[in-house]
Parts: sequence; structure tokens; C-alpha cells
Amino acid sequence: MAGHSKWANIKRQKERVDAKKGKTFTQLSRAIIVAARQGLPDPDANFQLRAAVDKAKAAGIPNENIDRAIAKGAGTFDAGSENYEEVRYEGYGPGGVAVLIEALTDNRNRTAADLRAAFSKNGGNLGETGCVSWMFAQKGVVRLEGAIAEDALLEASLEGGADSYELSNDAESPGAEVFTEVTNLESLNQVLQASQFPVTEAELRWIPSTSVEVSDAEQARSLLKLIDALEALDDVQNVTTNFEMADDLLALSWA
Repeated sequence: MAGHSKWANIKRQKERVDAKKGKTFTQLSRAIIVAARQGLPDPDANFQLRAAVDKAKAAGIPNENIDRAIAKGAGTFDAGSENYEEVRYEGYGPGGVAVLIEALTDNRNRTAADLRAAFSKNGGNLGETGCVSWMFAQKGVVRLEGAIAEDALLEASLEGGADSYELSNDAESPGAEVFTEVTNLESLNQVLQASQFPVTEAELRWIPSTSVEVSDAEQARSLLKLIDALEALDDVQNVTTNFEMADDLLALSWA
């Protein structure tokens, strides 16, 4: 059952990058609007909406803003011309690193132009649909934080229909991630919570099947600037890549 160890380095890099640029209120509110529009406007009955609301609360968005976003998605609040759609963009960063971008936009032309500019200014190229997505598989991921008893996790993972799990090897930040098929995410999340595991997040994530080692400092700096520029765009919800990079080089690149 234990697995995904070869993605440990990529996961650590992603966490460090995510910490560098937090999601804005605008990005998180859009996720709530779309989730409420696609399902019931009740977080208890809509897993996607509940996950979006949890992220918004963790980011400090006031409850009244969250309620307003849900109302907009449900059509019970005057949202004006807001009509967001989910769009996926693909491209290559410096060194041939694959970049997958998930966006929520009300203007595809504007979003594509902004993404193209970010790529071109940072040594990358925005590509055609399908140019890199074949290198990724979407999975459901439940994140646990805190001390984990592996025997109990194995039992609960099997009961919840998980594909695999990965324990953190960081003594200062213990925890685990449990992977499953997209359609089984909510069920797995419920089983782990019922088993009293410290669940902090349940999300859909693109997992790369191949990785690119980045070892050149200038190339690394350009790549990280590209990711930072992409994540700074309000239309962008998630940026996923397939690079691996030594921690010391990653730290140097942010300097």
C-alpha cells in the first residue's frame, strides 16, 4: 500500500512554492462560486464546496464574504456579469519542465494573454491543450498532519479504498498523504475522519508520471519566478509542475 515515495521531493517543492505565494481572496472566492453553482449551495451536501469553504476560512476570509460567494454561485445574489468557467492551460517552463495550470475565468482571451506573457517573460512557453497533460494523472489526496500510527493508517486506507499513502519523513512536520481515485475522495476522507486521523485537507491533485531534474541555479531561478508569476494571477487556481530540485538550490533561488 505504501507508495508515491518518488513524488516526495516534488511534493516538498510544491509546498515551499505554495507557501511563497498564498491564494488571494479573489481566487478563493471564485472557487466557492463555481462549486456552489455546480452543486448544492450547502457545504454539508457538496464536498467540492465544503473543501473550497475550508480553504477560504483557513486563509482568513470573513464568513460574510464566504456566504456572499455561495449566494452568487447559487444565483441568489446579484453577481453582475460574473460567469466563471473552469479552464486548463498547459505549457513548458525553463529546462523543459511541464506546467499544468487550472484557472477559473470569465474571459478566456484575457487569461490566455496573461499566461502567455508570464511564460514568455520567464523563459517558458504556453502550449496547446494536451501538450503536457499526458504526463499527469489526477488523484484524490487527503492530507494528514501530526503523529501517524502506520498500522492504523494502513487499515483505514484499505477500508477507505485508497490506492497508496506516503508518510512524511520530516521530524519537524509529521503527517501523511493518502491517495485515491478522484471519485473515491469524499468516501476516503470520511473514513479517515471517522477513524480519528488528523485530516487537514482533501483535494484533487495532478500527479506527474515523469519528472525533470533542475540543477542549474539560473534555470531554477527562472522556473520559480515563472511559477510565482502564474500563481499571482487572479484567474489561476492551481499550478502543477513535474520538476525536482535540491532543497539548497530551491532556497538559493528565492534569494
